[in-house]
Amino acid sequence: MKMNNYVQAPLPFQGQKRRFLKPFKTALNEFSPTATYIDLFGGSGLLSHNVKQYYPDAKVVYNDFDNYSERVANVDKTNAVLADLRPICAKNPNRKERLSDDLHGEIIARIEKEKGFIDWVTISSNLLFSMNYATNFEALKKEKFYNKVRLSDYKADGYLDGVDVVRKDYRLLFEEYKNHSNVVFLVDPPYLSTDCSTYSRPDYWKLSDYLNVLKTIEDQSYFYFTSNKSQIIELCDWMETNSYARNPFADSTTVKVNTSLTYNASYEDIMIYRNNE
Repeated sequence: MKMNNYVQAPLPFQGQKRRFLKPFKTALNEFSPTATYIDLFGGSGLLSHNVKQYYPDAKVVYNDFDNYSERVANVDKTNAVLADLRPICAKNPNRKERLSDDLHGEIIARIEKEKGFIDWVTISSNLLFSMNYATNFEALKKEKFYNKVRLSDYKADGYLDGVDVVRKDYRLLFEEYKNHSNVVFLVDPPYLSTDCSTYSRPDYWKLSDYLNVLKTIEDQSYFYFTSNKSQIIELCDWMETNSYARNPFADSTTVKVNTSLTYNASYEDIMIYRNNE
């Protein structure tokens, strides 16, 4: 049965690669349709999903370090909570307007009744100002709410069908596959100089950690994602020019996509890839 083709992650996630899907799929044509694709920093799973959709015979391993698959599995619970929040928000007829303290209290009371799993990122993204998230109940209670709850249910049918989901340190996963033939590593770590608060270990990413990630692309076939805010490419160029180290991006192809934050602020997302087979 044909998979549903998602052009963006079905649930909110910071840093998903939807703007890169077209050039990513174009670049996939240079790689084997039966390769093993290892998504070391799986994030929302959007890259894994699209590789499996594009190359159904490929083995795709999605490292779900942020437990996104649990959020997908519980999408019906999330939809049920949002369905109860809609009539509360509707008491304020103006979309995107800040909700009163009374409505804030009603929303908190409804969420407090929920037992078991709660998708805090999705729930909070429906209540907070754009691109803001809360990752627990205590943090959510302190925020101001806005009348922006999604008016339709989230759908995630078949999103991870055919994808092998694992959850482990990326270094262990890399060691497991680094000596296999016909392997392509998808390397999309949290960007240097970027807010990592919604990731499962926001304290994990220091400069040395970003540099250690580069070991996963040495002499490998890979896709590596970064941005011009991180300056990691300039650092590697400098180290090679000054004979400190070999540049891990040598003989690669670079694709840049401009990303607008506001009307007067933007940056470049960067995809670098190399087929080493």
